[in-house]
Amino acid sequence: MAPLFDPDPGRDDDQLLTDLYTAHAASLTRWMTVFTRDEETAADVVQEAFLRLARELQAGRRPDNAPAWLAQVARNLATSRARRASTATRFESRLERPSSPEDPAAAAIATERATAVHAALADLRPVDRVALILAAEGHHNAEIALHIGRTELATRALLCRARRRLRPVLAAVAMA
Repeated sequence: MAPLFDPDPGRDDDQLLTDLYTAHAASLTRWMTVFTRDEETAADVVQEAFLRLARELQAGRRPDNAPAWLAQVARNLATSRARRASTATRFESRLERPSSPEDPAAAAIATERATAVHAALADLRPVDRVALILAAEGHHNAEIALHIGRTELATRALLCRARRRLRPVLAAVAMA
């Protein structure tokens, strides 16, 4: 087993990392397996601890007691992982679940409607199309007015007229 303190402070960092891994990885993994109750999680935690040690050595920060440093980092990583898992489990019920697979007929109808909407938008003047798309994305009339270079009142009128031109085309698609 390697000594707790590095008796040779001039030793190459790569060699120190190799020696520490050889001497302590197995026992640290066993301890983390007991701590996490999962061999794969323990192996991941130990690997991450050694990666962090490698980064510290690369940055020129050699811990005084590397085995103790590794154990503390591994324990902190395992604790953080358990907290994240607990939070994910606690909030899992708030996540939106995908519904049953989409019906092929419904998908085909949705595609036809989207194609008709795109065709109807293509028939509008470019300024009308831009204004309608911005409005559909949730932009306020003042933002749309700035974007198209009109007053807010003129933009509201433009949107009203563009929607009026679009309505019959979309109504025909809805009937089909």
